[in-house]
Amino acid sequence: MSEEPREKSGEILLSVVIPAYNEENRIGLTLPTVVSFLKAQKFVSEVVFVDDGSHDKTVSVAEKCLREQPHQIILNKQNQGKGSAVKKGMLAAKGVYRLFTDADLSTPIETVIDFIEDLKSNCDVAVGSRALRDSDVAVRQSIWRESMGRIYNLLARMFAFHNISDSQCGFKCFKGEAAETLFSLQKLQRFSFDAEIIYLAQKQGYKVLEKPVTWRNSPQSRVNVIKDSLNMFVDLIRIRWIHR
Repeated sequence: MSEEPREKSGEILLSVVIPAYNEENRIGLTLPTVVSFLKAQKFVSEVVFVDDGSHDKTVSVAEKCLREQPHQIILNKQNQGKGSAVKKGMLAAKGVYRLFTDADLSTPIETVIDFIEDLKSNCDVAVGSRALRDSDVAVRQSIWRESMGRIYNLLARMFAFHNISDSQCGFKCFKGEAAETLFSLQKLQRFSFDAEIIYLAQKQGYKVLEKPVTWRNSPQSRVNVIKDSLNMFVDLIRIRWIHR
């Protein structure tokens, strides 16, 4: 839909948006990994870290880890949901390309290079997927969680979008212009925001490319299988209504 972005001298090529809630233990490993990767690249980058009302030492750990990397730290005074945190981060980001990835780094950060190559010429939005033939799910979820995920994505293709097998993988990269448009329109604050963003991207005429990723499940998932799953199904049905 949009023209290929062109990098200018000194311009931020990549923004990495990381939402977090009470993640003092995991981000002490995640952020140094991300910073080490970004510092090894020839392009200019930034980390946009969004704390969603944590009660632990998440923010102080993040500040320490990000000292030597251009960054922004955005604070929600109260927990508002992953969707809200990602939206704030993506709209605050300044990169030509903008990635959001989960605090557990289930997909290796190096994967973003391949995503950027596709964004340069093949698509406006690149979404990671655990459901494609070439995906490598090295550490799987429980059978119950995988079954719920398959049912959710089946319903998502009925109610929200088409031709995407896995909307919930937390590794998605956008051209900057597409990110600004889509996240400005986003209304859902919690876990179904991924499906909403894909719905909006297709509705707005952006080309969405689903890409296989390596993925390792984290046993410390924040998703409550019963409560959050019910809320996600309800939000899924609401997507077309709230954007009518």
